[in-house]
Amino acid sequence: MTTGTTTGTRDAPDAGLVVGEDGLARPVWASKDLMLREYYDGEWGLPVRDERGLFERLSLEAFQSGLSWAIILRKRPAFRAAFADFDPDAVAAFDDRDVERLLGDPGIVRNRAKILATIGNARATIALRDQGGLAEFIWSFQPAATPQPRTVDEIPSRSPESVAAARALRSQGFSFVGPTTVFALMEAVGIVDTHLIGSHRRGTSGVWPAG
Repeated sequence: MTTGTTTGTRDAPDAGLVVGEDGLARPVWASKDLMLREYYDGEWGLPVRDERGLFERLSLEAFQSGLSWAIILRKRPAFRAAFADFDPDAVAAFDDRDVERLLGDPGIVRNRAKILATIGNARATIALRDQGGLAEFIWSFQPAATPQPRTVDEIPSRSPESVAAARALRSQGFSFVGPTTVFALMEAVGIVDTHLIGSHRRGTSGVWPAG
């Protein structure tokens, strides 16, 4: 995926934010790389409440463990092609030949443990349908309040809810779902809002107010 950079940015009064040439304030990580800026502006933190969408994001967060999110985002089209667009029923049917195919695919992260976890998590996702489904299960851990960070250092990497959700997911047969991974998922799909106060995206999810 081709990326570019923004120009003419300046620091915003709130530490950790940069005001772009378009006049919008973003965190530093989303202010230079065009791919990350577009992801931040149009996707990150918006509510995802469907099974396939949650399964995809849970899978990608697991693959991201130990790597930068930019690597995963650049590889997302290849991940979608390799994992049947993250259709849980299709992925749950993957066999040993599919595992070897995935291990030979240079477009994705070729980690056997993470590949096997994704297949196992697809099967666990199907099993959860009898309990209301993956989306209802994950959203049931929405906290009563969301963080209100002004700097990146004030953004938590886990929460009591992500610890509880990770424990509950593991009890349902999921793997690679530690509290940090689950908290990152919660941020990505709008369960919590960790946009910095002063960012143009703060409070835009419709789940939480801007303050």
